[in-house]
Amino acid sequence: MVKSVDRALRIITMVSTRKEGMGVTELAAFLDLNKSTIFRLLATLAEHGFIEQDQETKKYRLGYKYLELSSMLLESIDLRTQAKPFLKELESHTNEVIHLVVYDQGEVVYIEKLEGNETLRTHSQVGRRAPIHCTSVGKVILAYLPDEEILNIIEKHGLPKHTEQTISDKEAFLEELNRIKEQGYGTEFEENEPGITCIAAPIFDNSKKITAAISISGPSIRMTDERLAELKTVLIDIGNKISKRLGYTEN
Repeated sequence: MVKSVDRALRIITMVSTRKEGMGVTELAAFLDLNKSTIFRLLATLAEHGFIEQDQETKKYRLGYKYLELSSMLLESIDLRTQAKPFLKELESHTNEVIHLVVYDQGEVVYIEKLEGNETLRTHSQVGRRAPIHCTSVGKVILAYLPDEEILNIIEKHGLPKHTEQTISDKEAFLEELNRIKEQGYGTEFEENEPGITCIAAPIFDNSKKITAAISISGPSIRMTDERLAELKTVLIDIGNKISKRLGYTEN
């Protein structure tokens, strides 16, 4: 690795975790570097818009360059454009929170979120990452990946518990993935966030590979077995429609 680039990226990553930003002294302590080195790196990042300094607190935080880049990235993802009308249709039909996610490096990334008409507070945000093993969208994507890749992801990331409901036993988790592939959809009962239940379906591309997943999320008190059975049909149908827009054919 190029040491200076590595240091700059580590600074960006650390600053991104603090809404209020971080100071030079704090960054120097975390990265075990002298303040002059940290200051030079920050100055370079600021020059390019990736970092900015709060003039009152003197702390550094992410610059607006990321909004520009993330906007360009989202615009370049044709999946999001093709899926949007169908996501709105699903939102209108269910009045619940709708997510569209893609897989990236052992995690899922939210690339679209529609809020629905019902009140629901979740951690999900466009651009935010989420664990693959305890979200309905993550499990659905994982279920359709090659077996070797599934095992590699489990080996690398493990199955850490996010709630008491998280499936952390490897054999039980693999059985869950097989069940998802057989039935064509996946569910998650408070495995990632207490009080939140989700149901998800896969999206395939023209090469017949899993490319994304869509989900419906709601409070567990509302997402009963009867409600999930009702949502399952429309969700799978929407997933199939998006897949066809991407060139997927069953035969």
